[in-house]
Amino acid sequence: MRHEGSAAVTPIAFVNAIVSAYAKHGKDPANALELAQIAPDLLADTAACITAAQMERISGAAMEELDDEALGWFSRRLPWGSYGMLARASISAPNLGVALQRWCRHHGLIADDITLTLHTSGSTATLAITEHRDLQTLREFCLVSVLRNFLGVACWLVDSRIPLTGARFPFAAPAHHGAYSVLFSAPAQYSQAQAAIDFDAIYLALPLRRDETALRQMLKRALPLTVLQYRRDRLLVQRVRQALTAHPADTHSADDLAALLNMSARTLHRQLKDEGASLQALKDEVRQARAIDLLLRTNRPIKQVAEAAGFQNEKSFMRAFRGWTGQSPAEFRREGFINSSPVAPENLPSD
Repeated sequence: MRHEGSAAVTPIAFVNAIVSAYAKHGKDPANALELAQIAPDLLADTAACITAAQMERISGAAMEELDDEALGWFSRRLPWGSYGMLARASISAPNLGVALQRWCRHHGLIADDITLTLHTSGSTATLAITEHRDLQTLREFCLVSVLRNFLGVACWLVDSRIPLTGARFPFAAPAHHGAYSVLFSAPAQYSQAQAAIDFDAIYLALPLRRDETALRQMLKRALPLTVLQYRRDRLLVQRVRQALTAHPADTHSADDLAALLNMSARTLHRQLKDEGASLQALKDEVRQARAIDLLLRTNRPIKQVAEAAGFQNEKSFMRAFRGWTGQSPAEFRREGFINSSPVAPENLPSD
């Protein structure tokens, strides 16, 4: 896992939300602020930010002192250990989808102010929050935290980064909206109907990789899950193959492919390396399979095969194909004709 580092990017607005939770409970936040080394006068600076480590310290102190893991978000406290109970109820699930459905269902049992709903549409999974009462000044902090908690636990359960494809929020973009790119690493939309995050539904089929021992260890220091991004993505290789197959004309460069996957080219290369793969090898694998399929199954001209396989010109395709097979595309096709039945007349060139 990667930390957001020592950079101060967590907005002071979230600290002020915690301070308001103390006020709601009639308690003094001075001890928590001191533990996190946050000067009280910093609270008045709306442009100020703190580090993730400081946020972890003040959140942990506040949860213990207020005995409220929700930090004042809801109409009733969530005593210390409430979210651990949700994790324990989810950890025996056969896959992530079942675990997250349990999380959503049990969350409603401990906090009826909001409802979490997980649903899929096509290849996209969405976790949405329905609000049942006015969360007032704690609304932003609550919705952002609940989404990040859900995502952090999901990543932890399968020991994999789960990249988001979108994040939506039912309020106007705050002055500190730049922090959202750190928390969610996805295109954010504001003034939407409800708070929600989207991700590829293929992650829901992943088996859980945690047990009770791992859970006990995690619960000793669970808060980093809300601010850490996993480095490892167990399905990145599969997602890259899918993108290369579905968008051959739009994935010529690493930058183009990375944009489709909502990450930087540098991150793409690094994460593929972590998985023991390389972009060039995956490109060759997908393009070779596509080219061979078209050569043996259709009568398309070599130039069309090259384009459909994701090559920018026929010459580079022929050079690559000879490197893969030791033959030119035309030679490979003739040999295939001899050893198989006639090809289907798909996309035959017109006279």
